[in-house]
Amino acid sequence: MCGIVGYVGPKNAVPVLLDGLTRLEYRGYDSAGVAVLNGHGLEHRKLAGRVQGLRDLLGRSPVRGSCGIGHTRWATHGAPNDCNAHPHLDCTGTLALVHNGIIENADLLRARLTQEGHRFATETDTETLAHLIEDSPGATLEERVIAALGHVEGTYGVAVIAETEPGKIVVARRGSPVLLGVGDGEFLVASDASAVLAHTRSVVYLNDGDVAVVTSEGYRVLDREAREQDRAVDDIEWDLEALALGGYPHFMLKEICEQAETVRSTLRGRLLFSEGTARLNGLNLTPAQCARIRRIVIVACGTSWHSGLVGRHVIEELAGIPVSVEYASEFRYRRLLRVPGTLTIAISQSGETADTLEALRVAKGAGSTVVGIVNVVGSTIARESDGGIYLHAGPEVGVASTKAFTSQLVALVLLGLYLGRQRGLAAEEGRRLVEQLAALPDLVARALELEGEVAQLAERYADATNALYLGRGVNFPVALEGALKLKEISYIHAEGYPAAEMKHGPIALIDANMPVVFLAPKDAVYAKVVSNMQEVRARGGRIIVVTSEGNGDLRHLVDHQLCVPAAAPLLSPLLTVIPLQLLAYHIAVRRGCDVDRPRNLAKSVTVE
Repeated sequence: MCGIVGYVGPKNAVPVLLDGLTRLEYRGYDSAGVAVLNGHGLEHRKLAGRVQGLRDLLGRSPVRGSCGIGHTRWATHGAPNDCNAHPHLDCTGTLALVHNGIIENADLLRARLTQEGHRFATETDTETLAHLIEDSPGATLEERVIAALGHVEGTYGVAVIAETEPGKIVVARRGSPVLLGVGDGEFLVASDASAVLAHTRSVVYLNDGDVAVVTSEGYRVLDREAREQDRAVDDIEWDLEALALGGYPHFMLKEICEQAETVRSTLRGRLLFSEGTARLNGLNLTPAQCARIRRIVIVACGTSWHSGLVGRHVIEELAGIPVSVEYASEFRYRRLLRVPGTLTIAISQSGETADTLEALRVAKGAGSTVVGIVNVVGSTIARESDGGIYLHAGPEVGVASTKAFTSQLVALVLLGLYLGRQRGLAAEEGRRLVEQLAALPDLVARALELEGEVAQLAERYADATNALYLGRGVNFPVALEGALKLKEISYIHAEGYPAAEMKHGPIALIDANMPVVFLAPKDAVYAKVVSNMQEVRARGGRIIVVTSEGNGDLRHLVDHQLCVPAAAPLLSPLLTVIPLQLLAYHIAVRRGCDVDRPRNLAKSVTVE
């Protein structure tokens, strides 16, 4: 989850590293540091806190060098303090490394190395790797890194520099993303493409097990036996402007407001109006393969898991295939039964989520066909899947996912439509859904017009300590997502439940201080949800309802009513979630929270 950046070339590395770390800070912001080689030795600076603090430190105590590495940390082993900040050094102070991941056998390695005379300065698991490399045999830095990694259990994306070989960065990955940026006489290393985009659009994505040697003259990719490997050079699709705030106060608000366009981008070129189906060429599923699907398993985490729950309703309704939705972190450790005709769908915004990636690999090992639904082109899940659907939502910087969620929902509806048409869904029904999908961007734009109303509502509830979110059917997962958003960025305890389950426990919490958010668009269970509102009203609860236009006026029953445009029931989550995103955002702002960098969280969860 940490951010790694490296640079070697003709420029002073420090400004490049600081720029890269600023763009990577959403991956972790507990501490930051850099180390550079300047021809006279190795110098480093690091401290707890944000990248701006590191920038200030380097202003007071500058370093220069044409080869360097940097890191912004999400703490795992050891408190987020100056000492535990990366980079970490060996005993001689002539070798430095930065690391993203977890070394699972760090305690055993530390005990052995301590017995052999090594002096440890930090509480981190990462420092053991610096000492391992110091002790490892080899005529070159890359040979020593490869030898040291042979003793490591766990995951890593690592970048290493040493005084003995100035002008060289050695990087390696297993389970944590690393890419190389290929410039004109300069090369970069990073956890993701955002850190290199200001310098180059050409990147090389490393595979698990790769070790790369990077100098100002070029790069070589090796396997763990030091044999050279071919890796393709890919182009980054999006522009640097996509990483700018563009006049918004926070990336989260920018990304919420982009959703009309990102939904349009996910749909672009994929709707076949006359055939009443979707064009999903990257799915790599033939009609014969679709006919053989007997069940679908969706694996995901967090917000992506919520989109999977919506996808279950959509696919079962449109394609008649039984679907289960699994937490990837639990799925990977269960006994997996080999069931012929299983299709596994891995959903991840980054395409690097560690648990989802491992669940994908377990599913493939059990004989399942695997498709990925991801946003990041070239990500590990995209490369290891048999096929998939790219979201094309552009970079999502805010830690709390918004536009990726709605694009995932669109992708799942497209998939359900495609499978349904292959398995008996009537052409007329398909055409009707295609027309409804084509209208979605405009409906999303209209739902976003509620922002002013939601901002006023946030003033009323910014001091709440608990909240309950209730929905039924396809909107129950939206209740979960709304509660998660509020928890993530405002630190208010919130829970999502199926509305009918309220009577089986949560109703005991309801009082005059408890806001209860209902999702009640016009659908088959609308009357049931209204009955659940009556139950809350009878107990003095404060009710906020998100309903759809044309449903009638519920203000006699609720405290606050938010009306989104009417849509087909299966598409309603794309609209009902928008007021919940805005409510969480505005409440968090009212509470003075750091919306884009909520405490204890990071954007891309690449550790278990």
